Amino acid sequence: MDLVTPGFGLVFWTIITFLFLLFILRKFAWKPILGAVSDREASIKDALASAEEAKKEMASLQADNQKLLQEARAERESMLKEAREMKAKMIGDAKGEAKAEAEKMIIQAQAAIDAERKSAIADLKGQVAALSVEIAEKVVKSELSDKKKQLGLVDEMLGQATLN
Repeated sequence: MDLVTPGFGLVFWTIITFLFLLFILRKFAWKPILGAVSDREASIKDALASAEEAKKEMASLQADNQKLLQEARAERESMLKEAREMKAKMIGDAKGEAKAEAEKMIIQAQAAIDAERKSAIADLKGQVAALSVEIAEKVVKSELSDKKKQLGLVDEMLGQATLN
């Protein structure tokens, strides 16, 4: 017998054995193998769907995080702006109060100066009046001692006086 060219009997029994093996595999192993492949395929599809869903959820969470971050930044900017405005208002109010207080002090100082000036002027007028009366008294005494001088003084004063 030649091993390279098989005989009819060998081919016949090989085909019969192959068909028997195919029948047994189909009867007992084919359905479980196809079921396992089908289950594996379904498992892979579910895993891909879960991965896609997780990816979408991650994108949604990222968008939410971005939105929250933007809102936080906007709120921070708003708070900083409000703080700056409050600071400016407080400084402005303090400046206004200081200016009003300074103006009040200046007015009080001017009033005190005016009062002192008026008092000094009144005192000075009193001294000038007293001095004038004293000088006039001495002049009048010296002028009225001579009759000729008295008449000349009266004429001079009448000449200076104007009638309204």
